[in-house]
Amino acid sequence: MENVVIIIIRVTSLNILGVTMTNGLSASNHVRGIISDCAQTLYALRVLRAHGRCDTALQAIYKSVVVAKLLYASTAWAGFTTAADRQRVDAFFRRSTRCGFCPPDISSFDELLKVSDEQLFGKIIHNRHHLLHNHLPPPTAASQNYDLRPRIHNRQLPDRSGYLTDCNFFTRLLYNDIY
Repeated sequence: MENVVIIIIRVTSLNILGVTMTNGLSASNHVRGIISDCAQTLYALRVLRAHGRCDTALQAIYKSVVVAKLLYASTAWAGFTTAADRQRVDAFFRRSTRCGFCPPDISSFDELLKVSDEQLFGKIIHNRHHLLHNHLPPPTAASQNYDLRPRIHNRQLPDRSGYLTDCNFFTRLLYNDIY
């Protein structure tokens, strides 16, 4: 019989499907890495400009490559970002705007995250065949028995038991604009 030795290495961050999370459930490393990747894309855009590509085409490329890269899986990791992370992305947008790559009318990163979250949440709420629809809390009894003011959703609000649940996509969106 052979002796099998299993070595378990403790890591401080994990990259899952392109999203880097730390052992403290922070997305700061992910934001830094994405901004670094996007800075390399800015170099490629400079090369395209040097070869005669017009600014409107460069801005379209910027939106389809850089903004898409920044928003990739954002509904999963956006709750784990800090204000400093979001300011870092906004600073990157300002730098890109000064270079002429980012359209001047682009929304702030917070607004882009909000729109992305609301689009996915709307699809989940209104499509009962959506893969994530079964993870929603059940409808409230009040919404079924009373004629209340219109709300974004008719679901029960989950208990807010701490930071981790507040960062959860469903908790964030269920509590969004409930006033």
